[in-house]
Amino acid sequence: MPERFERKVFAHLPLSDGASVNDSLTQVGFRRSQNIAYRPACESCAACVSARIPAGDYVFSRSERKVLARNEDLERHLVEAEATMEQFDLLRRYLTTRHADGGMAEMAWPDYVAMVEDTAVRTHIIEYRAKSKDGGPGDLVACALVDLMSDGLSLVYSFYDPTMARRSLGSFVILDHIIQAGLTDIPYVYLGYWVRGSDKMNYKVRFSPIELLRPEGWSLMNARDRREPEA
Repeated sequence: MPERFERKVFAHLPLSDGASVNDSLTQVGFRRSQNIAYRPACESCAACVSARIPAGDYVFSRSERKVLARNEDLERHLVEAEATMEQFDLLRRYLTTRHADGGMAEMAWPDYVAMVEDTAVRTHIIEYRAKSKDGGPGDLVACALVDLMSDGLSLVYSFYDPTMARRSLGSFVILDHIIQAGLTDIPYVYLGYWVRGSDKMNYKVRFSPIELLRPEGWSLMNARDRREPEA
């Protein structure tokens, strides 16, 4: 957000009980980055609001069904949280095209390895690949780094081929995780922070129903949430 600066509080995730601690912290608004959990802690602003999708109650809209249909030719593969150069090449193309002025734009290979592999929680990568005609692995078109929590799937970071705009791959990754959560009776898909007024974050509240974390706890988003100024 223009002319705004963020302040965060950090907590280290212990190697011995990282998964349990991460579950508890995520449920009260923290996000994970490697072995650290963080949450905004600004004195005069509460624009960053945690958001999650209740997978069991989700009804796909007509446009969302079209996104799923456009990508039904992709294959999903769950792989260990181990960085590969193929993933990193895709990430670099994504960042250069979509987030050239962002904080991750200068990410190098060691940074990516740390992002994926430095973890004390239950985490994995979902690779989405085009179907191959020769039976081998198809081209990698999207990736999602995902934490498996006691009550949900937390999308830590996702990236995709920026040349495939027609596929709406960013939305597809979220929709696919809603489906996977529903199939395995996982209650929620955690999306991180929604920031009212941020074009890069606004896509999150296009999914409905969606819950926001307020001081009194999680509750469904309503029309007033979209109108109220940040406090």
